[in-house]
Amino acid sequence: MRILFTGGGTAGHINPALAVAGYLKEQEPGTEILYVGNRGGMEERLVPKAGYNMAFITISGFQRKLSFKNVMKNVKTVERIFTASIETRKIIKDFAPDVCVGTGGYVSGPVIREAAKLGVPCVIHESNAYPGVTTKLLSKHVHTVMLAVPDAKKYFDKGVRTVVTGNPVRGEVLNMDREQARRELGLDSRPVVLSFGGSLGAAALNCAAAYMLSKSGEKGAYQHIHGYGQNDPMFLEELTEYGLDLSENPQIRVLEYIDNMPLCLAAADLVISRAGAMTLSEIEAKGKGSILIPSPNVAENHQFHNAMALVKRGAGEIIEEKDLTGEALWKKTEKLLCDPERLEKLGKNARKMEVLDANRRIYQVIKDACEKGVWSR
Repeated sequence: MRILFTGGGTAGHINPALAVAGYLKEQEPGTEILYVGNRGGMEERLVPKAGYNMAFITISGFQRKLSFKNVMKNVKTVERIFTASIETRKIIKDFAPDVCVGTGGYVSGPVIREAAKLGVPCVIHESNAYPGVTTKLLSKHVHTVMLAVPDAKKYFDKGVRTVVTGNPVRGEVLNMDREQARRELGLDSRPVVLSFGGSLGAAALNCAAAYMLSKSGEKGAYQHIHGYGQNDPMFLEELTEYGLDLSENPQIRVLEYIDNMPLCLAAADLVISRAGAMTLSEIEAKGKGSILIPSPNVAENHQFHNAMALVKRGAGEIIEEKDLTGEALWKKTEKLLCDPERLEKLGKNARKMEVLDANRRIYQVIKDACEKGVWSR
């Protein structure tokens, strides 16, 4: 097979494509893969690192807040949509894919649209509980829309073919054992809390976490691993202002970036995080209880919908950022840690949500589209 992947802007759009591409190569080593991304996007770094060839178009998204500066940016975006369509058409004709796979982000818009116009069989994957604008616009022109959770189905027209495939989860996450992880991390038998706001960090979450860690330090009953991210260099000073001396509290580990997440996730009893789609899929795969703090600064407020997919199934708890304080986070954290049965139930319900064979399901959808679709090269 010759597969053209497209998607970008965030790791949440790129990593699912890379996971599926890797599975495809395992199943059919002769598969040829080309990834189409946006010049200057995160995919320009991640895709070649994973060993795949790339082609580039230049595209930007529309700005939703009205201002003169944003209006001019939107005019530029309209121009880029036209030129991106021309660039995309040439890439598709040169590569001649059997199927085109989109995983979200505005870069996937012109690629899937042009591929569909040329008659290339297309499928798209939506990792969030609330579909993005690009996914909804493209849904009527593709063979299948693959969904991470059933909740997303209601947002598509009845004529759109949808299949629940789940989100692909990294093998190193799936295969890590809890007791082995605790041994490697040098943790003892006390409950472990893992908290993070992503590689860049999240200021509101960090502010609340600083208070939580200081209170936990006073009590000494729990172990913590917290990743504060590269955009919050003042976090360590905040801890000092709360009176927490890390050198006297070895049970609290504070890192700028958690580079051994599979280990930390396996070792944790409770996870505190944002509600990005891929993070939630990993929490579900490992059956972890969680306190979710959705970012309000994302398109269509999709992290709130992601979090609520767990909450309404008894698989997680939520604190909206408007209600987030250090006191609120510490109160909810301690309440869960003092109620092992409740924490275990959250984890079991989370585990029920995860589709552990997502890669296989996505592979089957791609194969089906490839076999049914015909286009003139």
